[in-house]
Amino acid sequence: MEIVKVSPKYQVVIPKEIRHLLGIHPGEKVCVLQYENRIEYIPERSIKAMRGFLKGIDTSVQREKDRI
Repeated sequence: MEIVKVSPKYQVVIPKEIRHLLGIHPGEKVCVLQYENRIEYIPERSIKAMRGFLKGIDTSVQREKDRI
């Protein structure tokens, strides 16, 4: 866990290690949401970049009888 400081303009810096792990570059957008008592930043990815991210997902879930 990293600790960052909120500036007087309410800005925060995403630590370098986290930026590299998530592939965040200057100018990219992130979604900000409040969940319970925390703030979450989620990198916005294009549909093209998301291609294949569900590969290998288990689709053998029980379905309701009225669903195909």
